Amino acid sequence: MAFVTAFRRLSQFTVGQCCRRTAAVTWSGCLSSQRSLTIGTNPLRSDKVTVHFINRDGEKITSKGSPGDSLLDVVINEDLDFDGFGACEGTLACSTCHLIFDEEVYKKLGPITDEEMDMLDLAYGLTDTSRLGCQICLTKSLEGMVARVPEGVADVRQSKDGSS
Repeated sequence: MAFVTAFRRLSQFTVGQCCRRTAAVTWSGCLSSQRSLTIGTNPLRSDKVTVHFINRDGEKITSKGSPGDSLLDVVINEDLDFDGFGACEGTLACSTCHLIFDEEVYKKLGPITDEEMDMLDLAYGLTDTSRLGCQICLTKSLEGMVARVPEGVADVRQSKDGSS
């Protein structure tokens, strides 16, 4: 019984902060033999931020994410189909989550690191308002923001003919 109690307590344990977001480990219960790992903010939080993505075809896709989630988290959690997006899973080792923002949104995104600038140098279609989605964390002030996915992506996993 102590084992079951420990797992129930673990379901409320917050692992830590990363990019102002928390990774919460939740256990559905020992008796059901199911477990899940939720990356993002506390699942009990109900405040969501609306994000509008413009995909490579010009289609507007509206999603919601929790404050503290990165834009990469939103794309993954909402299962948005952007080819090659987030190849390094947010480790700042590629530029496949390159996004382009309107000037007024770009000014709200906060400072850009040297590491992010280095990765952006490898991105196709780089603009003055380009950022990496894995480095942009949602806040309520970004409600309704628009992020445009560039037409091309620098993904070393694809061959020169575009196949994987």
